[in-house]
Amino acid sequence: MSLVGALPFLKPRLSPSVSPGRQRRHTLPASEFRPLNTQDAISVFEIEKEAFISVSGDCPLHLDEVRHFLTLCPELSMGWFEEGRLVAFIIGSQWDQDRLTLDALTLHKPKGSTVHIHVLAVHRTFRQQGKGPILMWRYLQYLRCLPYVRRAVLMCEDFLVPFYQKSGFKVQGRCSITVASLTFTEMQYPVRGHALMRRNSEAIGFPQNVLLLEEQTQRLESVLLLEEPIQRSESALLLEEQTQRLESVLLLEEQTQRTEPALLLEEQTQRTESADV
Repeated sequence: MSLVGALPFLKPRLSPSVSPGRQRRHTLPASEFRPLNTQDAISVFEIEKEAFISVSGDCPLHLDEVRHFLTLCPELSMGWFEEGRLVAFIIGSQWDQDRLTLDALTLHKPKGSTVHIHVLAVHRTFRQQGKGPILMWRYLQYLRCLPYVRRAVLMCEDFLVPFYQKSGFKVQGRCSITVASLTFTEMQYPVRGHALMRRNSEAIGFPQNVLLLEEQTQRLESVLLLEEPIQRSESALLLEEQTQRLESVLLLEEQTQRTEPALLLEEQTQRTESADV
């Protein structure tokens, strides 16, 4: 066994002068958010199957469809891993129409400006911990980094509408898609401000504010994990409010940086005209 492979199994050596009770304790497991790939497909399907079949009798995506979307558009998926174990995930694809149709369940439209969120699921042992809202929030922020995305849409059963409304989704109306006797509500989320923040961050000197946004996001996500379920909605609103405030700062800075060169150009033009006269 290599040294790297053996590291997780090695026990830390305790100094005789320091008692075990005074060793540093990690209150949260190591977390990783990343796009999924086809090697994750079986883990994804196992979580999805357990989450949906007992409630709805069917899965939004079957195993071959999971592999299909993770092959065509892995960048529109996101997995939450803790210590290497998949605990929650989202799978999406691009869509090119105002409303969802039956084709949206199986097709990926690369020229579309809409992301269709097919499924969000959390492993059964990690539910009731706020992971669903946190993952959705991270996913929506990630979509702001994709220049072609203008909105996210999904369809859900009526009892899930309040859950997605807390993440900022608005009801569009009844969905035209039905599965057996199940009917769905179609919801959408406008993706705003992302292209500006990504395109101009390096050109106009945003890195510190972007890092501040990420730092505050991580801090509040830790709070959400530790809070009681009743308190999580208030913290989620605070998280969204602080995000919007920082985005306003980014926009203001970008406009200021754009105005200063314009004033300089106008001043130079006037000076040239005076010299000509």
